[in-house]
Amino acid sequence: MTTVAIPEWNTLGLLPPIDPAAPASQERSPYRVALSDVVARFSTSSERRQILRGWLNFRAALHGMGIIEGFQWLDGSFMEQVEVLERRAPRDIDVVSFVRIPAAFNPTPEQLAALDHDHVKQTFLVDSYLVEMDQLERPNLIRKAAYWYSMWSHRRNQAWKGYLEVDLEPTFDQQALDWLDQQEIQEAQP
Repeated sequence: MTTVAIPEWNTLGLLPPIDPAAPASQERSPYRVALSDVVARFSTSSERRQILRGWLNFRAALHGMGIIEGFQWLDGSFMEQVEVLERRAPRDIDVVSFVRIPAAFNPTPEQLAALDHDHVKQTFLVDSYLVEMDQLERPNLIRKAAYWYSMWSHRRNQAWKGYLEVDLEPTFDQQALDWLDQQEIQEAQP
């Protein structure tokens, strides 16, 4: 997967939806980025690290059921400079997972909890939505993608904003968790 660098927040404290220097470029929201870049960029406080850890644990729960193909769109106040905009820490991360359910899908009842929105939000601090790509006819899949794009391209005050896309495959998840652990150890040292 080819990824791009996560753009800096613009003057509104948001990820820009496009590159203003190349407004017709293919490099636009949702920006396809590396998992490690998301963790490194957004782990700037203990609250953010807790949310990132929850998101990585949510991904592990999906991986544990064999759901490893697909991608996730990341948004919400977590992707904004909400500490400046609203003078508060983010409370969760918004995630739409576009997934392929494996042929041998046979999760336990405990594993299925990772597909329950309320459980995921409470347990992992992830406001989670799931789109099963293989269960939708192409026109409906396009409608779903357009819906989420439209929903996440604006703040409630209608300011345009961008968001991120991360591959769902698990290769770099443990590395990201290790990196978070190191950040917390370093912060705990005097």
